[in-house]
Amino acid sequence: MEQLREKFEQLCRGVADAVNQAPPGQVINASEEKVRDLLAGFRQTAYQTAVQLRLQAQEAASPPLRSTPRPANGCRTRGLSPSRS
Repeated sequence: MEQLREKFEQLCRGVADAVNQAPPGQVINASEEKVRDLLAGFRQTAYQTAVQLRLQAQEAASPPLRSTPRPANGCRTRGLSPSRS
């Protein structure tokens, strides 16, 4: 989440810069596209981060898969004893 907080602060600085650099009387026209692009980038980053955090939480909550050892010949046994002749 700290990584996302840093990205949000960068977004805020970028929006402020875009608005502050716009000439008087043209703030919306001169900054709107830049701000839109900044917001789109942040939206994508936020969504990807949220999905990644959810996947990590699910992996942490899932018990590890246990593999059962198989005989060397690859056949499954049914618990039968070898026959003695």
